[in-house]
Amino acid sequence: MVEAQTWTTRRMSNPRLLSLDTNDQLLDIPATPPSDQRNNNNNNSVIGSNNYLTTCFIIASWYFSNIGVLLLNKYLLSIYGFRYPIFLTMLHMLSCAAYSYAAINLLQIVPFQQIHSKKQFLKILALSAIFCFSVVCGNTSLRYLPISFNQAIGATTPFFTAIFAFLITCKKETAEVYLALLPVVLGIVISTNSEPLFHLFGFLVCVGSTAGRALKSVVQGIILTSDSEKLHSMNLLLYMAPLAALILLPFSLYIEGNVFVITLEKARSDPFIVFLLAGNATVAYLVNLTNFLVTKHTSALTLQVLGNAKAAVAAVVSVLIFRNPVTVMGMSGFGITVMGVVFYSEAKKRSKGASH
Repeated sequence: MVEAQTWTTRRMSNPRLLSLDTNDQLLDIPATPPSDQRNNNNNNSVIGSNNYLTTCFIIASWYFSNIGVLLLNKYLLSIYGFRYPIFLTMLHMLSCAAYSYAAINLLQIVPFQQIHSKKQFLKILALSAIFCFSVVCGNTSLRYLPISFNQAIGATTPFFTAIFAFLITCKKETAEVYLALLPVVLGIVISTNSEPLFHLFGFLVCVGSTAGRALKSVVQGIILTSDSEKLHSMNLLLYMAPLAALILLPFSLYIEGNVFVITLEKARSDPFIVFLLAGNATVAYLVNLTNFLVTKHTSALTLQVLGNAKAAVAAVVSVLIFRNPVTVMGMSGFGITVMGVVFYSEAKKRSKGASH
């Protein structure tokens, strides 16, 4: 009996044994994962980091190409003195055709798609004509307008898209969407009235370029709707670019004269023009390639958000480089337009969500 009490006393005085007899919670120490699992986790983190870096690089390339082509066009057409916007646009189209062929048929970035009917070819030809009009007008406007004002006008694309969608397809938007377009228009009115370097012809062709860009998106959504006629954006560029170059050739010769001989003479006296034209045409293709890559690695919505910010970034960069005068009212109007575009995008997103 005495021994039993002694044993009990010893047991009660031992804290380790006491914890086993009471209902105290014990720490649940997880088992060490096997080495294979640890390696897989490390590999996944490395892959995630690499994907993040790749996406950042693609977005940076998108900004570089979109702003770079604007700066190069402005420098060539306005400062350097190469006053042939139609010929320059034709070079862009030839470059896009050559690079698209290499990207699709050689590098196989996307699968090659064929044109299946004459009807489909005629639809692509119509899109090419609208595309020509928009790009030529945009390049021509850079000869007369600063990039900041050019981008402010270009930001009104949603306004023209809504108009053409209503006129051509009778598609009506919600009241919220139409209200969001009011600051888009108000901002450009303020910018126009306070632009120090306003040029009427430059303004008109820039508006024409913006309207042409909106018309192309609406028409493309109409005429290439069936599954058999839908083309990937890279394949569509492969077919549109050479057609656009053929459309521009007679206009360039008729309006701009013997531009080929003039360009060759310029190249003999100043070889730097060859570098400028080749670099400009290459960056023009990179605009289309990075549009596709941004959509592939992020989403179409991300591309839209980047596009809203691009106009403001391009305007600031151009002012810093070309030192064109700006006014507080002009920048305020530009800001109102960009904010209107953001509101419009959000209203469209909510409208689509409600319809679904």
